[in-house]
Amino acid sequence: MGYPVDPAYRRQGYARAALETLLDRAAIEPEVHVVRATTSPDNIASSRLVAQYGFIEVGEQRDDEDGLETSYEVDAN
Repeated sequence: MGYPVDPAYRRQGYARAALETLLDRAAIEPEVHVVRATTSPDNIASSRLVAQYGFIEVGEQRDDEDGLETSYEVDAN
């Protein structure tokens, strides 16, 4: 999952709200077992946010549009 937030609206809880909504939905979907989040390696705020919800760093990936990303996962339930 990714959640870009326009710079003018950062630090207002939008990313947290999106993440909580997604995690709530994932928890009630029986076929969803893992939720993945990716962040830019230099996006400390996003890394801290996903860590607050139990996401664990699992590696890196390269996105054609965004470049290098750090990948995190958490159990859906």
